[in-house]
Amino acid sequence: MGVLDRFERRLEGLVSGAFARAFKSEVQPVEIASALQREMDNHAAIVGPGRTYVPNDFVVELGPADHERLAVYEEALGNELGSMAREHATEQAYTLLGPVRVGFEQDDRLETGVFRVRGTAVAGRLPGPRAGSGASDGGPRLETSGATFVLSPPTTVIGRGSEAGIRLDDPGVSRRHAEVRLGNGGEARLHDLGSTNGTTLDGHPVSEAALYDGAEIVVGRTRLVFRHGEGGAQ
Repeated sequence: MGVLDRFERRLEGLVSGAFARAFKSEVQPVEIASALQREMDNHAAIVGPGRTYVPNDFVVELGPADHERLAVYEEALGNELGSMAREHATEQAYTLLGPVRVGFEQDDRLETGVFRVRGTAVAGRLPGPRAGSGASDGGPRLETSGATFVLSPPTTVIGRGSEAGIRLDDPGVSRRHAEVRLGNGGEARLHDLGSTNGTTLDGHPVSEAALYDGAEIVVGRTRLVFRHGEGGAQ
């Protein structure tokens, strides 16, 4: 049984069939679920062997009539859609940077039965000690509370924008805040990218500095610890 089949089976008994009554018009839950899968597949970013990052934060835009009808089921439906997205990520061996969230917004320009899905990759705490199924103790990485981000050569951008390799949901972080550059000899350097609030290393503002195992980086309100991993420079 596929992910979408399991999703539909769970919906059958949810809220005593209320979903079935709510979706008698054009928009169907399975259509939204399928759109979430496509959003993940279309925006999958391969960052290294066995590591493919995909969106984990989704917004479903609905017209006024559809949004009003679904508002009462938003939490339950969002949870079911989030479960479906996690299952799809597991089956495709995708890496999630944070927990899956599915929210709904009204767009007055959309007609009844028409919807859009926006997905972004947002770093955050996942259940368990590591973020993403591709994390490894063997290579250089950045660690924060409850999450680990594996660094890929030659550079990994840290920021709030969608182009960042490590995306942080922190209002004090610039879209392209800083980056870590990895050299062939195992050395790593931190570079501030002209951020608004600056970057600190062990409590000192820096524009560029060498990293060592255990170095503490702060961007915005987020604290990251650099780890070289096995075979890295000390």
